[in-house]
Amino acid sequence: MYLEIISPEKTLFKGEVESILFPGTYGDFQVLNNHAPIVSTLTKGKVKIIGKISIEEGVKDKFEYTDKETILDIDSGTVEMNNNQVTLLVD
Repeated sequence: MYLEIISPEKTLFKGEVESILFPGTYGDFQVLNNHAPIVSTLTKGKVKIIGKISIEEGVKDKFEYTDKETILDIDSGTVEMNNNQVTLLVD
């Protein structure tokens, strides 16, 4: 699926990922390929991106890395998924 992460300052990431875990307002949830369309608010927490991705040099400091996932700390946000396109707006 295709993920785009947008902050008020700039686009942080655009690219293909395997799955994403979100800190939803009513609990954590995960989206995979072919997930049903969804729009959800997010709360303070960690967005965990699964898959081999490449982050641009100018924004690498906003992410944490492990051997299995890339993590972005957020204060709040909104996510929409439709037709394997995920748009994540974060603060």
